Amino acid sequence: MPLFDSDFLKKLEYLSLVSKRLFRGTLLAQRRTMQLGGGIEFADHRDYTPGDDFRYLDWNLYARHDELLLKRFQEEEDLHVYLLLDCSRSMNFGVPCKFNFARQVTAALAYIALADLDRIAVVAFAEDIIADFPLTRGKGRILALLSFLENLQPQGADTNLARVAGGFVHRNQRRGLAIVVSDLYDPGGFERGLDLLRHHRYEPHIVQIYDRREADPTNMLGDLELYDIETMQGRKVTITEKNLRQYRKLFEAFEQSVQRYGNQYGIGCTRTSTEIPFDELILKMMRAAGAVR
Repeated sequence: MPLFDSDFLKKLEYLSLVSKRLFRGTLLAQRRTMQLGGGIEFADHRDYTPGDDFRYLDWNLYARHDELLLKRFQEEEDLHVYLLLDCSRSMNFGVPCKFNFARQVTAALAYIALADLDRIAVVAFAEDIIADFPLTRGKGRILALLSFLENLQPQGADTNLARVAGGFVHRNQRRGLAIVVSDLYDPGGFERGLDLLRHHRYEPHIVQIYDRREADPTNMLGDLELYDIETMQGRKVTITEKNLRQYRKLFEAFEQSVQRYGNQYGIGCTRTSTEIPFDELILKMMRAAGAVR
């Protein structure tokens, strides 16, 4: 079954209609940048310097206080949305596959932004950045984006979100929303990468994906040979009910750490199983953001 068929495109259009306010609401909030003049809302003043445009001098203030000050305005600008998509091998697990689900979620969020005339870019990563869909604008670019996503393959060894974020934040680009779509299985800790995004004035949003068997591997009992899907290293183990209980506690602790990080720094955090259809997840995110009642 194709990843992006005609039914998928119909769902994208439906989501874009429902989400007229999504990229102007809480989840992907409206941004304004400070401009001189030509704006829509007065912000403050700054001192006049030689060469500034006299049209923006506040002559009333000059008449009262004999000070040369320029008016500053807030001018509405399009939002830059950066979608950081995890392509590490751990994403190539589950039914449905986490990687396919993540690509559909990425495509849906991108389409909604493009439909709202914002600019989007996709950064594919594993242990490092592996591919880019450059910053673009307009719904007409969706087919090129879908082709880019379809051609991505799970690869790399251990996920290294800190290295990825380090390369990303030092690019010459405007700040914006950075949506990380990943299972967050980073041996070094997912927090370091998200910290870098925050400290460089990006606004992170987490979409953390897991398969139900990762949360509760009920059928995994007895003598087994397990493989690390990212390093392909195998290990023979005997799994007991006690081991499963310990594993479930560890997995739940990890999930709680993701939510706790989001709560601590006031950033959006969506945790989801692949069992929920991608369009239902997007609608859920809208409701959580207050865009849909």
